[in-house]
Amino acid sequence: MRDDGYFDEHVAARYDASAAEMFDPAVVTPTVDFLAALAGRGRALELGIGTGRIAIPLAQHGVPVHGIDLSEAMAARLRAKSGGGIGVTIGDFATTSVAGPFAVAYLVFNTIMNLTTQAAQVACFRNVEAHLAPGGCFVVEVMLPDLQRLPPGETVRPFKLSETRLGFDEYNIAEQGLISHHLELVGGTWERRSIPFRYVWPAELDLMAHLAGMSLRERWSGWNREPFTSDSRRLVAVWEKPGPAS
Repeated sequence: MRDDGYFDEHVAARYDASAAEMFDPAVVTPTVDFLAALAGRGRALELGIGTGRIAIPLAQHGVPVHGIDLSEAMAARLRAKSGGGIGVTIGDFATTSVAGPFAVAYLVFNTIMNLTTQAAQVACFRNVEAHLAPGGCFVVEVMLPDLQRLPPGETVRPFKLSETRLGFDEYNIAEQGLISHHLELVGGTWERRSIPFRYVWPAELDLMAHLAGMSLRERWSGWNREPFTSDSRRLVAVWEKPGPAS
């Protein structure tokens, strides 16, 4: 891992293309609509803003957005695409402070798991609470661990299988750890990138929010407010800071 974390120049240069399915309007539009409704006339803070997949269309929706990201390479691409219209602060989003307050803060596409210790994840919730206006909301989108689908004795589950890309999640259940292995065919050569994560459970996230002085407002299995059930594969949760809406 370099100064830019696991998203250095080499990764940033191909990020949008490699995650093309996540830029599909069918994915982006419900996310932006959900966040814009929570922001109202207030500002939004994106943690792990990346190249602006959500921030740019949210800003185009009329919501002022500021971002925090560890990767200067990713942020440079956001600045180029947005014409500098979206502010970005370089730093660890668990601890970095920016000028607030914000009506909504959000972490999407499993980014909460980039914090690989429980202490760092708890610190992130507390950092968000400090940035929110009274009545503001914190939104997290995250996958749910695939443990129910792991055969006994196995630790690896595929998440992407195509002619040019392979992806495998390797679980360390005892330590609540997860390493995502990405293999991509580039110029006739397979390149491998492995990124460590810490997976989290819905109840654990609720406790982190409670420790930070926030409470659960709503919980879904997708941005279209699909019901959250025992079979859900991902979580979209909203926690609220006490106080009147800003």
